Amino acid sequence: MVNGALDGRVGLVTGAGQGVGRGIALALAEAGACVALAGRSLPKLQAVAGEIAARGGQALALACDVKDAAALAQTVARTVERFGGLHILVNNAQEVPLGPLARVSDASFAAGWESGPLATFRLMKLAHPHLKKEGGCIVNLASPAARRWDMSGYGAYAAVKEAIRMLTRAAACEWGRDGIRTNAILPLANSPAMDGWTQARPQEAAAFLATVPLARVGDCERDIGRFVAVLCSDDCAYVNGQSIALDGGQAFLG
Repeated sequence: MVNGALDGRVGLVTGAGQGVGRGIALALAEAGACVALAGRSLPKLQAVAGEIAARGGQALALACDVKDAAALAQTVARTVERFGGLHILVNNAQEVPLGPLARVSDASFAAGWESGPLATFRLMKLAHPHLKKEGGCIVNLASPAARRWDMSGYGAYAAVKEAIRMLTRAAACEWGRDGIRTNAILPLANSPAMDGWTQARPQEAAAFLATVPLARVGDCERDIGRFVAVLCSDDCAYVNGQSIALDGGQAFLG
């Protein structure tokens, strides 16, 4: 990725306080974009903003619960007010409803739905008029978990993530003529959520890692963030409506 490839562009990343969201935000800033960092923990967001500033970039930390429609609208408005526009939207925030279907509560599934597909849907619509002005990119986060052969324990999570993929495809088809490209990535990365899963289910995690052809878990900035930065650049101006697994070759998207 060439530094400066995203000069003059403004990105908004949800769930940017840690893990994959942080990695994407750092990579976008490294490529030259000004980045609004949205999430529930303002101290974490401010820490990431500090990292970006230390590298010479510009960032704005915005406390936002993505399940709150009013908070989403305010986040977009404050981003545009601060940086003068919006060119890149990354929908990363997600609460994860894991467990056998009989044990997943309505509240857990609803939180997964509201923080994932519904928040993605709302933010895409809020961002649309801004992205349309100069052409822009939307990157939504799906998951390789939805491509597992044995879906036991992952059905509710996979359901909300697959809904995001379908919204992605629809936006790509409907908004392509507006100059907006919309794609989904399915990352496998060393995020806090991944670390927690590995510690809670060490045997399952070890068996899963053995199925990754590259035999490692991706780095949030180097492997995931930098790819997103390239995807949002002019070098990928013809990539639209795709679901792209960033998982070392583990998932088969047939």
